Amino acid sequence: MRKRMIPVCIPLLGEKELEYVTDCIKTNWISSKGKYVEEFEEKFAKYCGCKYGITTTSGTTALHLALASINTKKGDEVIMPASTMIATAFAVIYCGAKPVLVDAEPETWNIDVEKIEEKITNKTKAIMPVHIYGHPCDMDPIMKITEEHELYVIEDAAEAHGAEYKGKKTGGIGDIGCFSFYANKIITTGEGGMVVTNDEEIADRAKSLRNLCFPKEKRVYLHSEVGYNYRMTNIQAAIGLAQFERIDELAEMRRRNAHLYNKYLKSVKGITLPIEKEWAKNVYWMYSILIEDEFGMSRDELMNELEKRGIETRTFFISMHEQPVFWEMGLFEGESYPVAEELARTGMYLPSSSGLKEEEIKFICDVIKEIKELVKCTKT
Repeated sequence: MRKRMIPVCIPLLGEKELEYVTDCIKTNWISSKGKYVEEFEEKFAKYCGCKYGITTTSGTTALHLALASINTKKGDEVIMPASTMIATAFAVIYCGAKPVLVDAEPETWNIDVEKIEEKITNKTKAIMPVHIYGHPCDMDPIMKITEEHELYVIEDAAEAHGAEYKGKKTGGIGDIGCFSFYANKIITTGEGGMVVTNDEEIADRAKSLRNLCFPKEKRVYLHSEVGYNYRMTNIQAAIGLAQFERIDELAEMRRRNAHLYNKYLKSVKGITLPIEKEWAKNVYWMYSILIEDEFGMSRDELMNELEKRGIETRTFFISMHEQPVFWEMGLFEGESYPVAEELARTGMYLPSSSGLKEEEIKFICDVIKEIKELVKCTKT
């Protein structure tokens, strides 16, 4: 058995991060004011093709801030994929609105664009596509639908830093883009997030809500509406800026990981590998696979065997309509999303750190093949 665990994902930090953080400490600029916050916002927004960037405390608060900035409220509906991280739905709930689910499509595992329009009602406020595991959604049909119905598009690009749809960066295609900078993301600030947009009114609204809705004119303690304390610190932004300065390199490392995994696993029957559509640049935030019946054991059984051998893995997200917290709210009763359910049953991701070495990837793949062979031998 392997003694050292290969983690599912850890950040890749360097000297520049230490230099910038040290500068924050030496100059005493450690809270939400400071040059690194502004520079990080400006450069990351521009990278996405946007004029404005608003840093936040997390990807979840970025989503909430985006929804609040377009005045999402009780009685509104927001269309989103059934298969996603629960924060996407929570952000809608925070606004008092109702998440409306659409099944995944089986190739990219993103929202099935052909099933969106049937979910639109006179209560629909926005569509929130999620670029799941780093592969972009098919955005043109989504943009066409929203133009016809005069809806907002809020991209959940938490897992898709640097991913592209027809040459455009994710997050910069819809009205608003939201990112997470959690420690396992392609670039990180430890905890943190960002809203990006080209709409000045939305940007101003987001900045105000993020900062407790202080008056614009001067900092007086007189507030006319409820705001939030979602401010990123200068220290976090310093790490983020250093990470951003090599964002393309870090994204390319994830793509390299995926190409190596594909090379070593392509001949293994019973495993469905991730794809990259011809119109997409997949950044493979996590190298994600499906374990089909032909493999010879279940996804969960394989994960247990890998853990015994020092390889950490994770399951896919459980679909929103299968979450007990939403049953308690009376949501999604009697609803079924077969593709999302199957993804939750069979999907897992393998170690995906940017700094993963080829010998580690080969070891992981060899162990998977070895386990499959052992299963085959015990059944014959």
